[in-house]
Amino acid sequence: MGAVRGWGGGPGEVCSAITSKYSEFLPSAQSAEELVSQVDGLSGSIELLRAGIEEQVQRDLNVAVAEFTELKQQLERDTLVLSILKKLQEFDTAIKEYNTALLEKKYVVAAQQLEKARSSLKMLESRKGFELKILKALGTELTVQTQNMLYHLGEEWQKLAVWKLPPSKESSSLESVMHSELHLCTLPSKEEEIAGPPVASVLQAFAVLGELRTKLKIFGQLLLKYILKPLISYPSLQPFTEELSDVVILRFRCEDPNLDHSSPVEVFDKIKFILEVLHKYLLNVPVEQRVEDKKECRVTLAELLGDMIWEELSDCLIQNCLVNSIPTNSSKLEQYIEVIKSTEEFEKALKNMQFLKGDTTDLLKYARNVNSHFANKKCQDVIVAARNLMTSEIHNTVKITPDSCVALPKLPDPGSGDHLKMQKTSKQLPKEMVNLENETKLSQYTFSLPTCRISSSVEKLMELAYQTLLEATASTDQCCIQLFYSVRNIFQLFYDVVPTYHKENLQKLPQLAAIHHNNCMYIAHHLLTMGHQFRYRLTNILCDGAATFVDLVPGFRRLGMECFLAQMRVQKGEILERLSSARNFSNMDDEDNYSAANKAIRQVLHQLKRLGKVWQDVLPVNIYCKAMGTLLNTALSEIVTRIAALEDISAEDADRLYSLCRIMVEEGPQVFTPLPEEDKNKKYQEEVPVYVQKWMTFKELMIILQANLQEIVDQWADGKGPLAAEFSPAEVKSLIRALFQNTERRAAALAKIK
Repeated sequence: MGAVRGWGGGPGEVCSAITSKYSEFLPSAQSAEELVSQVDGLSGSIELLRAGIEEQVQRDLNVAVAEFTELKQQLERDTLVLSILKKLQEFDTAIKEYNTALLEKKYVVAAQQLEKARSSLKMLESRKGFELKILKALGTELTVQTQNMLYHLGEEWQKLAVWKLPPSKESSSLESVMHSELHLCTLPSKEEEIAGPPVASVLQAFAVLGELRTKLKIFGQLLLKYILKPLISYPSLQPFTEELSDVVILRFRCEDPNLDHSSPVEVFDKIKFILEVLHKYLLNVPVEQRVEDKKECRVTLAELLGDMIWEELSDCLIQNCLVNSIPTNSSKLEQYIEVIKSTEEFEKALKNMQFLKGDTTDLLKYARNVNSHFANKKCQDVIVAARNLMTSEIHNTVKITPDSCVALPKLPDPGSGDHLKMQKTSKQLPKEMVNLENETKLSQYTFSLPTCRISSSVEKLMELAYQTLLEATASTDQCCIQLFYSVRNIFQLFYDVVPTYHKENLQKLPQLAAIHHNNCMYIAHHLLTMGHQFRYRLTNILCDGAATFVDLVPGFRRLGMECFLAQMRVQKGEILERLSSARNFSNMDDEDNYSAANKAIRQVLHQLKRLGKVWQDVLPVNIYCKAMGTLLNTALSEIVTRIAALEDISAEDADRLYSLCRIMVEEGPQVFTPLPEEDKNKKYQEEVPVYVQKWMTFKELMIILQANLQEIVDQWADGKGPLAAEFSPAEVKSLIRALFQNTERRAAALAKIK
């Protein structure tokens, strides 16, 4: 009630006021509601519009991304195609420019264009996943054009240096060397350069194509073979030149054919004259040469040629010129200074022509080291004599028995050494401590070489070695050392020279192979004790264990063994080849087959008998028997293998096979004839089973060929009989199936073979 009172009027007034306020508020509220409704509608429209826009934008964006990706891939493909087309264009342009330059004889430009074309082709071939069939054709075209270019350059090169050589059939004698000529084209003048390419152009083109070294190597070898080396080898040759309008001819003339050796001074002058002519007309040409780091450097032709032939030329000068100039006695050592000065001047001249680079070469070092070579001169005769013995005939032999020995030189008693010290010590010891000798003594022949034949030249070689070592005991220290090592060199030379020099005969002739085997064993036998015999008579430097030859022993034993085993392999091959014509020993009821098998066996026996004769009294008896046993075993083993492999053997086949085998059994032992005395060979013929591993196997096979089923089973004896010792169950069963028809008795017999 208090609230009503607060309005200051009665109830009617209050209602009137409320109504008035409501009527004013209602339109505003309605207007607001309508506005809210419109806002909601507008918001919905905006939301629909936004969703539509987003959907459209996303769809357009996906399309744009796809189009962009496709355009990007297309761009990459187009870029690759464009680069390939560009390389193809470069290749084509290079080939065209090459052809133009070649026609104009601009060889350097032509060669450079070929290299550009090759570079473009390599780039095209390196593109993975983009293979073009045209690349093969381009490669072929490039190869053809390169060869065409090389042909033209070769023609020009032949004009620059023309060789007139003696016929190849003529030997390298003085007369044939006199026919050697070298024609050098003189350098063209400016007018001539218009008509033809200068020397530098041809050589630079070769360098660009990478063929300059090949051409120079061939030229260098010809220069060495037909000009430089003959000048060193033939002292009567004198080089001279003949100058014409467009060519200089280098020839030889013979001045004094009776000269044995030229002095190094004369040889150096001749070589220098040749190189000066070459330098003037051919070699003084600079070329751009590509080196390993792909940078080009400018070098002269003389420098390139010098790198290729100097080592060989230097070796030839040393071996064929300086070696002969070494004094034979000390009184002439002072005169050798002239040779040293001449060598220095020779090398200086070569360096001025750029033919030689570096400091001191092996040639000058050799000349300056005259004192050492003077000592070597004394050893030379030993090596020469040894080599002459090595290259003499092997088949001239002498018989060596356990009683034989080299005529050892009488050596002086050593002044000191272990031997004397041991004697002095032994005198101070009690008798019971010293007498340790066993009552049972070995035979005096225990460590002797068995009876055999060796080359007489090898016996002389050993005598030379002993004599040289004796001379070393009375020489100065340096000469003693060199003589000792000269003896070692003799044996090392034998190891290298004899198998090579006599190679063909050692391969073809069984007797020589056996003699060479004995020679090597004979040398090895003496090398075991040779060093010990001279140990305390040589210089002190060699007394500390260096004076030995024992290290050479295994090599010589291996050398002899390998040679003989190689001959054994040859003989085995011939045996197997002859037996291969036996038609596998099948269908012996056919006369042709039987005749072929019989012939093969006869040939094998003939071969073995021939070997038995050529090795008789040559090989030691034990080696002879082992070798012949091995070869006979090869034949028997092959026959057993082939017969055991037969699937069907008729009764007639078996009889004929047996007769063939009987030939081998009866005549096989007769090939064992190690000694010339027939009555002494019976012992070794009776011992054939000892040396022929398959002998008992072969005899068991013969038994099977003539036996019935029961006899075969008895021979098997449940795997304990003689047959079981030689054949496996599978092999015996195979032979039974081949020999007998399929019956119950055969099945029973097969069941017992296990």
